[in-house]
Amino acid sequence: MAAKKGGGKEARRAELGAAVQRALLARGLEGLRLRDIADEAGVTPAAVLYYGDLDALVHETYQRAIERYSQEREEAADRFADARDKLRSCIDHGVATGPDDALTRLMFEYWPRCLRDARAAALDSALTERQIAVYTSVLVLGQAQGHFTLEDPPRLLAANFVAMEDGYQMEVLAGRRTRTEVIGALRGYARAVTGHRPADHPDLPGTQG
Repeated sequence: MAAKKGGGKEARRAELGAAVQRALLARGLEGLRLRDIADEAGVTPAAVLYYGDLDALVHETYQRAIERYSQEREEAADRFADARDKLRSCIDHGVATGPDDALTRLMFEYWPRCLRDARAAALDSALTERQIAVYTSVLVLGQAQGHFTLEDPPRLLAANFVAMEDGYQMEVLAGRRTRTEVIGALRGYARAVTGHRPADHPDLPGTQG
């Protein structure tokens, strides 16, 4: 790790985190070895262990990925005051760019561990709740602004958005669907559950072109 010569422990930890991510994406979680991380970081396995064992390093990397993913979506929604634009932004920022979307792949590489690891399951639940909270706030705001007519509780609809995204993400990562196709499907669901179809852009759930 280049920062070993200077820059402090936090800089070295950040470089190691990047090495864990590269190794995970290259080998997958089940095939990952401490040696793979060490090779990516340019250090010995013993040097890697100074920062934690394999499980701890992977968990920390997953935690950081969740935080980054969540923050990016929250910031994207916060750029707008109109709930229609917030909803469109939420949809656009929740779909992988393609099979090589590193951040989304990283999270889905780790997901199977949630079935048997309580710590992993807790992180996954926190991620899901955070995404549901964003959608819920947008739908509630849309009602208040008079743009959306909701037939079901906002939280239920928000959970459906997140569930659909999760299912479609695998399709995009596997190359079976394109980002454009998935966004189109989610926008179609948005129109159906909000009752909003702008006259200038009838295919979109927002006001921006």
